[in-house]
Amino acid sequence: MNQELLRIVENIARDKNIDKESIFVDLEEAMISAVRKHFGDPDSEIIVRIDRSSGKVAAFRDEEPIDIRRLGRIPAQTAKQVMIQKLRADERDSIYSEFVQRKGQLISGSVVRYEGGALVVNLDHWAEGLMPKGEQIMGQTHRPGERIRCLILDVKETSNQVKIILSRTHPDFIRRLFESEVPEIAENIIEVRGLAREAGYRSKVAVTSHDDKVDPVGACVGVRGSRIKNIVDELGGEKIDIVRWNDSSQILVANALMPAKVSEIALCFELGRATVVVEEDQLSLAIGKHGQNVRLAARLSGWDIDILTPDEYNQGIERLATCVKSVEGADDVLVDKLIALGIISVLDLDDVGPEPLVAELGLEPDFAERLLSGADSAAKALAAEADQKQAEKELAQQTNGPETPEQDREQ
Repeated sequence: MNQELLRIVENIARDKNIDKESIFVDLEEAMISAVRKHFGDPDSEIIVRIDRSSGKVAAFRDEEPIDIRRLGRIPAQTAKQVMIQKLRADERDSIYSEFVQRKGQLISGSVVRYEGGALVVNLDHWAEGLMPKGEQIMGQTHRPGERIRCLILDVKETSNQVKIILSRTHPDFIRRLFESEVPEIAENIIEVRGLAREAGYRSKVAVTSHDDKVDPVGACVGVRGSRIKNIVDELGGEKIDIVRWNDSSQILVANALMPAKVSEIALCFELGRATVVVEEDQLSLAIGKHGQNVRLAARLSGWDIDILTPDEYNQGIERLATCVKSVEGADDVLVDKLIALGIISVLDLDDVGPEPLVAELGLEPDFAERLLSGADSAAKALAAEADQKQAEKELAQQTNGPETPEQDREQ
């Protein structure tokens, strides 16, 4: 029996991933509960010791040895219930300590079932994870038994269970996939400096190399696209743009908007805005389907990006010049200084406020206020003009029927 006890402890420790010493302690406490139940004496001093090497059980009541095998059915049932409760608590602690250390890492699992839209994934033979509907890639369905990779998003310990929250939509899921597929990233030769994602549709990843001999984009793509193909397949066909990171905000914004070609960029640090000029034939490419390309580029670069054609850019500059020069004491030099600050329209000038004009350009506060007053009037006139054009367009549509909208270019 003693050797059988050791084998049982060994099997439980292996199957439940619980420390053997914890199981022995639980067994001793369960036997103490059984002895108290048998004698019905809560004040007695009960001691139970299990020899860790031989499995021999020694029990004492008030220093008198007792044979624990003769306690009867009811105390044995008590010991069983206590043991089950303690093993479950130990199992929860083991699962929590195991997975809380792996938070933010990739893990493979087998799909079990759907529960109210959430996906239950068997991570191994002793733990299950839950992937809420919001953490699943839209349009993807998984069959029971299918192997999938997920990100361990969070680990929560409740009163009766440990919840392991999984995700396939978090941007870090892409980051970890690149680390697993691109050895240079795992070895810190290449670094992922920025990442923006709309799960299931498109992601942009900005990479840089710490070794001049290693091309970061080429390494991530792989020979004939082998590495990036594995990641795209894992994501169910999600498009991934790999761009070069650059510490220059102008270059970074231009790279982030790829595959569109940028003609000119004006950065306004005061507003955190980048005004990007692209040719007419690049406009739909820069904006992307439903504005996706410019939206992801803005997240990747950290700049609020406005896309303009050359005509729109020139019109904005002309309006700004006319507005500024209408203020007494202003000239073309001031207009050039404003453009150098990234202020390329009356709307920018209206938004920026007087402080940068005084601090950066050295203008007198009174003069700065007069400039802003003129910009405010011009901005209101511009808004009224836009409203009028919109009203005329809607009237024309009601008269002639709705126009067929131009379809966004598939990216």
